[in-house]
Amino acid sequence: MSIIKVVIADDHQLFRNGIVSILQKDDSFDVVGEAADGNELLALLEQKNVDVALVDISMPGASGQEVIVQAKQLSPTTRFIMLTMHDEGQYVVKSVRNGAHGYLLKNVDENELKVAIKDVFAGKKYFNRHITELMINNMGVVESEPENELTPRELEVLKMVSEGKITKEIASQLSVSTRTIETHRVNMMKKLGVQNSAELIKKAAKMNLI
Repeated sequence: MSIIKVVIADDHQLFRNGIVSILQKDDSFDVVGEAADGNELLALLEQKNVDVALVDISMPGASGQEVIVQAKQLSPTTRFIMLTMHDEGQYVVKSVRNGAHGYLLKNVDENELKVAIKDVFAGKKYFNRHITELMINNMGVVESEPENELTPRELEVLKMVSEGKITKEIASQLSVSTRTIETHRVNMMKKLGVQNSAELIKKAAKMNLI
């Protein structure tokens, strides 16, 4: 049986410690890293082979929901489970739309946590009955952010690009990898329907984004 490589992204150290303790008692899992925010998670995914990432929604900087959009591009084979206190339907729906493969509440018991990770690793999706009901009840009424709306971090990168800063300079200033900045750049061009940085700046100026 394959050992499942797991990372945990949550800004509460005690909570991360608890999850690590649970998973370390089971030989099926190998916790290969921890992250306190989205940037640390992206860095981990660049450095390590990760099968399943447990991601909190509320973290410093970008939300977990925003981060998994970038993370899926950095590490296409990694599967993502939101592990959060938010049991409102709109959070579930947005997480699913952004690519989450599972959704668990932080009061989940040990057995369900392990089952969820194993199911998601096996290519399934995991939503218990309560989460499924929330998702169904909110699918028709919850509106996600428009697909072409830039995230706060993308706007930050866009401003620096418009100032003439190069990728390496932006990455250094934001304490992320150059690959992460290139991912932001590609995402922004896709959202605004342009082909290069010059067109990106021109379109952004027309839209009063910079």
